[in-house]
Parts: sequence; structure tokens; C-alpha cells
Amino acid sequence: MTLDLFGEDIQHKPRRKRAVDAPVKTSTQVATDDPASTLVAIYADESCLGNGREGSNPGGAGGVIEMMHLDDGSLSRWDYWIAERGTTNNRMALRSVIEAFGELAQMKQPFRVVFTSDSKYIVEGMRSWVAGWIARGWRRKAGPIENLALWKQAVESTSPFRTQWNWVRGHNGQPQNEYANHLATRAAAEQSNSGGLRPSEFDSWLAELKTGKNGLREIAPFPEPGTFKPSPRVWTI
Repeated sequence: MTLDLFGEDIQHKPRRKRAVDAPVKTSTQVATDDPASTLVAIYADESCLGNGREGSNPGGAGGVIEMMHLDDGSLSRWDYWIAERGTTNNRMALRSVIEAFGELAQMKQPFRVVFTSDSKYIVEGMRSWVAGWIARGWRRKAGPIENLALWKQAVESTSPFRTQWNWVRGHNGQPQNEYANHLATRAAAEQSNSGGLRPSEFDSWLAELKTGKNGLREIAPFPEPGTFKPSPRVWTI
């Protein structure tokens, strides 16, 4: 079963398969600064098997999306993952953003998002680089922008939402980040696609790992709404 963030079965809603570099259509009508809007936490990661080697290297991206239910304080999680046959780490890092926010956009809800990644390429890019690129008509001061089409998609997909971009050190035992890495590397190896959000297997994955010495730290708590500090919104021009 494929679910949306509110537990509704969305398997009956056919997902239109879009070209990887096609523009993402989103609606600015869901954009909001309302502090009462639903807060969502996303932990995402990417993988490219053989990144940097010549030839076609398979890759994947994946993430876990968390939402706190204010009525009873319970936490729900959903997973997503995608794969490409020939790609790079940076390309898949961008796709981890595009896929996650694409899922949120389908729900037409005014989410505030805390997005955590171990990719400085993503975090620094979304915090600061893209603003300068856009101001210069999508140009860098020196040389072309790598993965330009995907950067444009990432900006377009995130524009309806207020987002706080957090960096975490990779492979450092942070459970949600390690789980996102698990999803991404599995997708790369299997060349699989979740086809949307799936009920998360984070708890069973964590329980299995805790049977031995694994170096995992404590689960990151759900973000406190009062500490939410979104980056300036970047609009396409």
C-alpha cells in the first residue's frame, strides 16, 4: 500500500512518470509563513556505485519523511527512493530533494520543512548558491552550473514551502541519516523505485541493527516548532 502523509491510500492515484530533467510544476498557492502550518522533517541521502569511475555508474536516492500528529503526539514516518542507471552523487543528491518535495506538493498542504542531508552540495547550494545564480540569470561567476536542469527543478519544487536546510556529517551514526543512506544504496544496487511514499521500515531496520554493535547514536528528535529557522525563499525568475 502507498500512503500519503495523512494515512490515505494513494495507490489508486496514478503517478505520471516525468522525464528526469523536465520542469516540475508546483503551485505557489500552498506557500505560507503561517507558524501553525504542519511541520515535516525529511532526512535524505544519495548513492552512486562507482562514483567518479569512467562509464555508466548506477545510483540511488532515498529518504524518510517524518510528521508529528498534534492531536496525540504520535510520529509517523514514510519512505521514498528512486534510482538511475548512469549518474553521479551530486545528481542523485538533487533528485533526493526533487522527489521528496514533489511528494509534498501533491498533498497541497502548507508544510514547513526541515530537510537534513549530509550533502554540502545540497545544503550550501539551497541556502546560498542558487540565490546568486538566479540573480545572474542562472549563471555562475565562473563557468557553467553543473546539473543546471536539476538545480532548476529543485528550486521549483521547494519554492512553495518554507524550508530549513540542515547539514549532518555522513556515516557518523545519526540513525535517520544512516537509514536514508540504506534506502539510497539499496535503490542503487537494485535499481528500484518506491513509486511514491511507502510506510517506513525505519523501526524494524533500527531494531535489527541494535542487536549488535553498530555505532548508532540516539534518534534525532522531531524538530521543535519554535526553533524552525527557514532559509530565505528562493523564487525562480
